Amino acid sequence: MFILIPMDCDDAEEASLTKIENVKIWVQLLLEEGRVTQTNFNADKDAFEDLSEVLVVGNDNEYVWPFIEQNMMVLVAHTQRSIDDIIEAYLFRELNELAY
Repeated sequence: MFILIPMDCDDAEEASLTKIENVKIWVQLLLEEGRVTQTNFNADKDAFEDLSEVLVVGNDNEYVWPFIEQNMMVLVAHTQRSIDDIIEAYLFRELNELAY
């Protein structure tokens, strides 16, 4: 499963979840059998070779309709900001579905 996350920098250790309007770089993670097997960074969300299935945002007020139109599931990480925290929350089903 490919997960798309808007981040503030391309350093996987230092990157933090940011608003879509403030994104510096997009990270796309391939999650297989509970592990991240691939991490890709790109300034253009549409430049990844594989389509993402999930978008993670920081709050319910993000403008996510273009992603919903692409049939992406949108999850909200209310407290998680680092890539590791977001993946852990995803695996333990601690991310919330977007409230419309």
